[in-house]
Amino acid sequence: MLKMSKIILTIAGSDSSGGAGVQADIKTITALGSYAASAITAITAQNTLGVSKVQLLDAHLVQAQIVAVLDDIGADIIKIGMLGSAELIRAVAEVLRKFDIPIVLDPVMVAKGGAHLLPETAKTALIEELLPQAFLLTPNIPEAEALTEKQIVDVDGQQTAARELLALGPKAVLVKGGHLPGAVINDVLLWAHGEAVFSSPRINTRHTHGTGCTLASAIATYVAQGLSLEEAVRMGRKYVQKAIECAPGLGQGHGPLGHGFSCGSKPAHPVSLV
Repeated sequence: MLKMSKIILTIAGSDSSGGAGVQADIKTITALGSYAASAITAITAQNTLGVSKVQLLDAHLVQAQIVAVLDDIGADIIKIGMLGSAELIRAVAEVLRKFDIPIVLDPVMVAKGGAHLLPETAKTALIEELLPQAFLLTPNIPEAEALTEKQIVDVDGQQTAARELLALGPKAVLVKGGHLPGAVINDVLLWAHGEAVFSSPRINTRHTHGTGCTLASAIATYVAQGLSLEEAVRMGRKYVQKAIECAPGLGQGHGPLGHGFSCGSKPAHPVSLV
């Protein structure tokens, strides 16, 4: 029997349109040749135009999902996305303290269409309970601004925010710059002993639904497969760029990515970035 190279557990919400959340995570992890397990935190009714309804799951059920996976098949790394409440944040943090597994934390706070997916009252719980456990924190500009309570307008601001967030406990921080204007997107990676800035041309498209989920899952997968953090970020960004280029063009709003790199032809499996 063929054994998958690594196991990634995603803890996140379900996106009915399949473009973000657990669905994007599973597609990404599978496309990159690893095994995806999941613990669902919320069920959302959404499409490319926005989120119309959110139902958070019981905190004990979320904990039970995590324990069921980790006690049996285990995980080489954990990716966390939407949690949705202070109660869920505390519940997930509590159970993960029992396992020594690296965590990539994508602090999902606002959906692509503008819907708030984490109430302001839960921010303190996120900072106190989960940030100190994170191997990597991956906020976008609005999330970094919310966590630091400071406006970010350029790369210098991203670097300042990364330093402030690193001081809150995560081992590394990636402040993504896609929300800033300009023809070039800059992402700032900071860890205890180094810093790197990744730059790439902006792709002019509306099909960017789930980019944050996809990038965090790709980075987590590459780290689990043995790449250094800096290389995992570089390869994760490359994967997202290709997935954007190969978006299937679905929906009337922010469409999903082409996680399998179809682009009109059948992709190799797992996808190749060579």
